[in-house]
Amino acid sequence: MMNPGILFMITINLSLGIVAGFIMHRSDFCVAGMFRDLFLFRRSVMLRSLLLLIVCSTILFDAARQIGLLPLYPFPLLASPSLTNIAGGLIFGIGMVLAGGCVVGTLYKTGSGNLLAATAVAGLIIGSAMYAEIHPWWSALAKKGTFLPGRITLPQALDIDPSVILLPLVAASCFFFFRWSMDGSWPRHSQAEGYLQPWQAAIYLSLLGALSYLLVGMPFGITTAYAKMAAYLELLVVPDHVAQLALFKTANLKYTAPISGLPFEGGAGPALDAIAFIQFPLIGGIVLGAFFSALLLREFNLYYRVPFRQYASAFLGGIILALGSRMTPGCNIWHLFGGLPILAMQSLLFLAGIFPGAWIASVLLARFVLPSR
Repeated sequence: MMNPGILFMITINLSLGIVAGFIMHRSDFCVAGMFRDLFLFRRSVMLRSLLLLIVCSTILFDAARQIGLLPLYPFPLLASPSLTNIAGGLIFGIGMVLAGGCVVGTLYKTGSGNLLAATAVAGLIIGSAMYAEIHPWWSALAKKGTFLPGRITLPQALDIDPSVILLPLVAASCFFFFRWSMDGSWPRHSQAEGYLQPWQAAIYLSLLGALSYLLVGMPFGITTAYAKMAAYLELLVVPDHVAQLALFKTANLKYTAPISGLPFEGGAGPALDAIAFIQFPLIGGIVLGAFFSALLLREFNLYYRVPFRQYASAFLGGIILALGSRMTPGCNIWHLFGGLPILAMQSLLFLAGIFPGAWIASVLLARFVLPSR
């Protein structure tokens, strides 16, 4: 019989994933699209919604911290900053725009029947396997580039209470939110049935992220699961090689679950561990949530009639996306929805890298991938 604490973890992550996938599909809340639209079409309405999500998460996380509901602060898997966080963010930015979605965006699009997104998911798994081959070298490079050892967040580095920095940032953001509200910049015009405004989705997703932090012990994160999938697949073909790879032998997640009090441990290796109990249900939930949303709207359709170069871009982008997520380490959901609201320095450096990466990929996309007008 399964341990109740493990069953609780699986149930919570599956439920959160279903709701998140439903919301993302209804609003088309794609972070890759936000950056692509900024550089290709000079549209920033979706990025405003991303900022709203970050600010709402900041308020929720810090309020929970101050009343003692977050014993894990900062949350597990975050580490001291390294210059490689910037490089990983840049590579990630290139990959997510070429793939047509980030590690989560490709999932909810796959759930709605988009085979182009499914191609990117396949690239993510293969790219994760490729990273496993260079992990020792990259890990050593990351250690050399590490600074401020023992400090994870900016408030820790400055030795001050987080609220001293967070409150002014929230206040400044609210000023812009008010201006955008007054000039009607929030709504995104759409005639689609069941469409959810991105600013509404941002609020709902921030609430889900806060629930994940409270109940699971950390916000959303799924990239290690892609490496675990790659490990399982390789195990079928080259089991001896898998046993030798350092990435698959490392248990980088070690923490005590906040609700059950159970000690959890896990990594990228082919084992039923904490990563499997947390991230696999979350992934499955996101796909299912988008699938249910598409069915209810009668929009589910296997969308595959696109030029071959777009499939090639999605597959290559997925590979690059996986490499960037492991090099950072972490994805845009992990850092932007989770790390940035607590001013994790890894996340700040990731953000510094993702902007130029997305710009580079937008140029490549416009020149070589998108159909000519």
